[in-house]
Amino acid sequence: MSTKLFYSFLKWVAIGPLLRTVFRPSWEGVENLPRKGPAILASNHLSYADWLFMPLGSPRMVRFVAKAEYFTGTGVKGFLQRAFFSGTGNVPIDRSGATAAEGALIAAKRVLGEGELFGIYPEGTRSHDGKLYRGRTGIARLALDTGAPVIPVAVIGTDVIAPPGKKLGKIVKPRIIYGKPLDFSRYEGMTNDRYILRAITDEIVYEILKLSGQEYVDMYATEAKKLADGKKPAKKSSGPTKAGPTKDVA
Repeated sequence: MSTKLFYSFLKWVAIGPLLRTVFRPSWEGVENLPRKGPAILASNHLSYADWLFMPLGSPRMVRFVAKAEYFTGTGVKGFLQRAFFSGTGNVPIDRSGATAAEGALIAAKRVLGEGELFGIYPEGTRSHDGKLYRGRTGIARLALDTGAPVIPVAVIGTDVIAPPGKKLGKIVKPRIIYGKPLDFSRYEGMTNDRYILRAITDEIVYEILKLSGQEYVDMYATEAKKLADGKKPAKKSSGPTKAGPTKDVA
């Protein structure tokens, strides 16, 4: 069975109808998704349930990267994991090494180069408290390197369905909002300018913020989690601005 056929089976026959019946999610701005050609869907990240509900409203397949372990397992469990993640169009990357970010970028470029939709979480990890955190500049590099438009996406309510760190959640109606496409062609050829990368990333996060209505915290989500766990975070930097770059461009 081909990847797209298996994806359609899960979406329209196996998993999709169940999710729609139980949770009754809503999707807004579906008309902002391109009917053909590549695009980057940049979403906030509240829980693992985002991966289910965010692409479910898209008429086209949305592909993500997934850790390589899901594709190399053994036994019955390994076979089922491999079949599921491969069949749903996920791209394996090794997230344990120092080149994990670069590997994800290469995989994303390949997906977009094939004219498909690619889903990404600019924060780099799930929010542990439902707030929106500073974006990583990899998404800006991806947008400039490929020329693909960026669709800001807000996912609301999935942290109640599947709360981070908890086994059980509640049945609520999640809401997914697809924003208007962002075009960064004006920055073509400026991929190596870290100030431009930061400005683009901040603009994307700003648009997600407008859609989601979350509280913004001006630090990386990983550092905020360390702080919550009693560990020392990295130096705080200035936050997302639509107008231009910020002082800290890390």
